Amino acid sequence: IHWHMNISNQINYVAADEKRQIIPYIHVKDMQGRVTEYFAKDSPLTPDQIAKAPRHRMDCVDCHNRPTHIYVPPDLAVDQSLLARRLDATLPFLKQQAVTALTGKYETGDEAMQGIAKTISEFYESKYPEIGKTKQLEIRNAVDELQRIYRSTTFPEMKLDWKTHPNNIGHFYFNGCFRCHDGQHVSPEGKVVRKDCDICHTVLGQQEGAVSMASISGTTFQHPVDLGDLSAVNCSDCHTGGTGP
Repeated sequence: IHWHMNISNQINYVAADEKRQIIPYIHVKDMQGRVTEYFAKDSPLTPDQIAKAPRHRMDCVDCHNRPTHIYVPPDLAVDQSLLARRLDATLPFLKQQAVTALTGKYETGDEAMQGIAKTISEFYESKYPEIGKTKQLEIRNAVDELQRIYRSTTFPEMKLDWKTHPNNIGHFYFNGCFRCHDGQHVSPEGKVVRKDCDICHTVLGQQEGAVSMASISGTTFQHPVDLGDLSAVNCSDCHTGGTGP
């Protein structure tokens, strides 16, 4: 991955937006001095606009653009709290309800605190009344933890949340790598900036039920749900940080 900013190579690009999420043009110069230019098929800029646009030399912060003030997506934040046992995993459908509560539409922080408490409490009171009675402490602790998560990731009065500033590391919640590695950037000679998983990832093994598929040489990634051609979709199309598409 760090080939991209190795001083032996030079990658320059043109961005069509201020946050550099839309990249219509890439200029690559390798160690031998050979130059390859890639143009996005769906470029919002004309060739003349690309020629006149400022070029950016790719460096560390083009991917590592969120060194601090990292706001974690709701579903990941809930996973982390479950792993740390700050949430009781024995509460049925807790993650589903937690993410639903965290992604609710709230105008103010106070409204969010009330909405989160209401969503969680009413769910167990109505769907699991016995648990609502016997696990009041665990439910109250869950509300407190979710309110803490919300306060550290979402600021409705400032119109700011975890999605405001894209994180370009990886390609799970934001396009990140797929800004260029989308299979749509093509050179005049027909070379393509590929989107195949095995460009960067070596999948040593996956688990399907009780059948292990480990392979030292690497195996083809299999998505848990059959999505067909994975190169035709982005992870962030479904992984929105919320309850799903």
